[in-house]
Amino acid sequence: MAPKHQPTIRQRRLGAELRRLRESADMSAPRAAELLGTDRTNISNIEAGRYGISEDRLRRLLSIYECDDEELIDALASMTGGRRNGWWEEYRGKIPPDFLDTSELEHYATSLRSVQTAHLPGIFQTEDHARALFDMFIPALPRLEVELRIAHRLARHARIADEPGIPYVGLIHESALRMQVGGRNVAKAQLTRLLEEGERDNVTLRVIPFSAGGFPMAGDSVMYAVGPSPHLDTVLVDSPLGAAFFHSSTQLANFRRRLDAIEQVALNPEQSSDAIAEIANDL
Repeated sequence: MAPKHQPTIRQRRLGAELRRLRESADMSAPRAAELLGTDRTNISNIEAGRYGISEDRLRRLLSIYECDDEELIDALASMTGGRRNGWWEEYRGKIPPDFLDTSELEHYATSLRSVQTAHLPGIFQTEDHARALFDMFIPALPRLEVELRIAHRLARHARIADEPGIPYVGLIHESALRMQVGGRNVAKAQLTRLLEEGERDNVTLRVIPFSAGGFPMAGDSVMYAVGPSPHLDTVLVDSPLGAAFFHSSTQLANFRRRLDAIEQVALNPEQSSDAIAEIANDL
């Protein structure tokens, strides 16, 4: 099978989990390759996401590793078969791959938790708000790329709005709510949009007020994507330098504890809605 020059986050995640299972079985790559009837290079490329693997060969490999977690086995089997033709693929090569990894991660997650301290969640941004953000880039982005980034960002909203909408908990710092990106009118429309989104049964928005003081991950932009198996949870940390993904059991446990700690200092959903409405009314 030909190698993938740019594996997606889902392909890399599958490979990383297969490596974890091999190491948990205390088995070397050469020995795994021998038992599977292939060579060590193929095992390394599969674990790096550069090569795909068929469902039959994956199930055989997991049997070799003596994995008996049926939920995990079925979840990994659903990840085989190479790159899926998700809606985001039409943007490949046109916008940064981190954007596509984000939408792919959202698409396959069973629920999402996020914390935003400087920006509002991209999945809820209005067209005008997103355009104002992308127009602030230095050096300026080409106009076509700006429009493609906006179109991609708006398309992500379907994961929330389409039935059944994915459960989403968003923790948003007051500073992000008060930042008038695009000017007063754009900011007011964006806050109104947030209030509307918070009315969805699957969406919970909670405000971290200035009065909360310091808290874990202050300054970070984090999304915790829950997978079909606990082993397949993934965390995305976004920054101006690009996205970073974390999925080791220790890292996941630490991120869950940090998010839980932030929820302890955030306003409840009703108080949060009132706070957003008050900020909007002040504009």
